[in-house]
Amino acid sequence: MASQEIENLASALARLPGLGPRSARRAVLWLVKRRETALEQLLVAIGEVKDKLVECPVCGNIDTRAPCGICADHRRDARSICVVEDVSDLWALDRAKLFTGKYHVLGGRLSALDGVRPEDLTIGTLLERVREGGVDEIVLAMNATLEGQTTAHYIAERLEDLPVRVTQLAHGLPVGGELDYLDEGTLAQALRARRPVG
Repeated sequence: MASQEIENLASALARLPGLGPRSARRAVLWLVKRRETALEQLLVAIGEVKDKLVECPVCGNIDTRAPCGICADHRRDARSICVVEDVSDLWALDRAKLFTGKYHVLGGRLSALDGVRPEDLTIGTLLERVREGGVDEIVLAMNATLEGQTTAHYIAERLEDLPVRVTQLAHGLPVGGELDYLDEGTLAQALRARRPVG
């Protein structure tokens, strides 16, 4: 058995998404074997992030500066804002490098069961950004869940009276997907979102 400190490190790592107790122990063992290089670099990187971590006051992204790198980038199209539920969604979309506009993080999604109301999200801040002007399009990039779609519908209703085009990410068949492997919800959405060929 390892010392209590090493066990505590393994327990802390096991709480990370995608790491269970066995994977965490393997990661700790790997770090301990490379304590002069990898462990020291990890500790320095964690310390730097811990001391500098802030939430962007404009979009809600997490970064080490405010405004975040995306909001501060003047090459991005400020006329288009992509609305996402969480920072992880923003990072996933931005990694794809397909959206060149700015973002807005809601901080969750509407959920009657969990008691999440519109005032618990940053919907008001989004409306303020649109009212300030200079925004032509809002792209609703909510998850394809009941709560995500309810949130998208609510935001679209709130934006109806503002001079902005509201679009939503398409849902349906994934590229390379085979029909017999897809669930009924995905197939139903693909059928509803069908478009002309050619």
